[in-house]
Amino acid sequence: MNAARAALRARSADGTLTRRDRLVILATCCLSLFIVGLDVSAVNVALPSISSDLGATPAQLQWVLDAYALVIASLLIFGGSLGDRLGRKRIFQVGLVTFGVASVLCSLAPTPEVLIGARMLQAVGGAMLNPVALSIVTNVFVDPRERAQAIGLWGTAFGMSLAFGPVVGGALVSGIGWEAIFWLNVPVCLLALGLTMRFVPESRAEHARRADPVGQVLILTLLATLTFAIIEGRPQGWTSPGVLTCFAVSAGAFVAMIAYESRREEPLLDPRFFRSAPFSSSVACAVIAFAATGGFLFLNTLYLQEVREMSPLHAGLMTLPMAAASVVCAPIAGRLVGDRGARTPMVIGGVGMVAGALMLTGLGNDTSLVYVGGAYLVFGLGFGFLNAPITNGAVSGMPRTQAGLASAMASTGRQVGTALGVAVFGAVAFAGIEGSVADGLAAAARPVWLIMALCGATVLVLAFVSTGAWARGTAARTRERIESTSGTWVP
Repeated sequence: MNAARAALRARSADGTLTRRDRLVILATCCLSLFIVGLDVSAVNVALPSISSDLGATPAQLQWVLDAYALVIASLLIFGGSLGDRLGRKRIFQVGLVTFGVASVLCSLAPTPEVLIGARMLQAVGGAMLNPVALSIVTNVFVDPRERAQAIGLWGTAFGMSLAFGPVVGGALVSGIGWEAIFWLNVPVCLLALGLTMRFVPESRAEHARRADPVGQVLILTLLATLTFAIIEGRPQGWTSPGVLTCFAVSAGAFVAMIAYESRREEPLLDPRFFRSAPFSSSVACAVIAFAATGGFLFLNTLYLQEVREMSPLHAGLMTLPMAAASVVCAPIAGRLVGDRGARTPMVIGGVGMVAGALMLTGLGNDTSLVYVGGAYLVFGLGFGFLNAPITNGAVSGMPRTQAGLASAMASTGRQVGTALGVAVFGAVAFAGIEGSVADGLAAAARPVWLIMALCGATVLVLAFVSTGAWARGTAARTRERIESTSGTWVP
């Protein structure tokens, strides 16, 4: 083993990693990313079982999902910079161990509160895996063409985990129990840990970004208080002191974050990036698309199991049309971005979201399952076309030295969108339910689907705003400004 590690270090030092080494490293990174994404979507199918076993309220079920998404969103950029500073391989291994241990704690949780806490710890590990894995891939694949293919496969792994999570989760919950979703992570983490120790070379950034603890606290405060106010607004009352205080704190944190980050030389969230229309649009599109998807997965899991009385496995299989459409359309979108730019896939994605959302407004307590599957298929088509242009828009026109940070900020937008989608869509739907979820969810969710259609329409607008001559000009000027100041903030 020591001889193998010495050989790997020697090959890594002179850039002669074999193609087999690189492919194993890519598979290891994709494996870790797959379980991080799986725990976003697979847990949705387990929510009714968790509610039954642990006595969780609807608000607590939202927190089971959002505690995970919020912590990842808050720590993604920090996790990436930690890997740049202390060593990507080292932080990647710490992330795998943290994620695996937290998964065991999730499976053993006796109460909803303990489960939510374990999910937060799990997200801390996930925040080390997601950005560091991408840094490892870009560092190992030095050939531009090979690197582009590797990043495409890396992104596909995350998309597949989100799409097939409900199917995998449904099978595990039906066959074993909701705890099995978390047990699955343990052998995967151990396998990835062994492969990392054996194949992944250590690397660091030549110039690691300085820590920004104030910015990190402000981001976490902003997201946590805003999500808490949205989720707890209905059960506690929208005018209750606690909810109003959270809204006020989130607004204050937002203002303080903009003021503080604008004066740092190396801010956690660089405000200069948002002067680029393609970048700003990609982040907005990430929030919108993943808010729609997060809300969709959350509410349709409850609809299929509570209203239609399906088993977790049957409910998971019902999402296969969405999963298949997403997986098939993602690589097509990537090719379209390369050949024609981001506008075409964004338009297709926006139209798919609008059409799928409008079809979902027709769901009732006894709607034909063929119609339900058709709505899921159309929505999945829209979602599948959006990931590639989001990533492309984030790095388009940015200096290469800033591409990693730009991509991380877009990934943060994805997680923020997921958290807000569960919080906002869940709050709107639950506000319209007077009796049981089984009796009232189908009708109460109709306003949610209209909001989702509005999200799709916004994506259509962004498709044209972010891809014209004006938008390209803003990206070019932003790039010149960043390069000329060499990382120093100039307002």
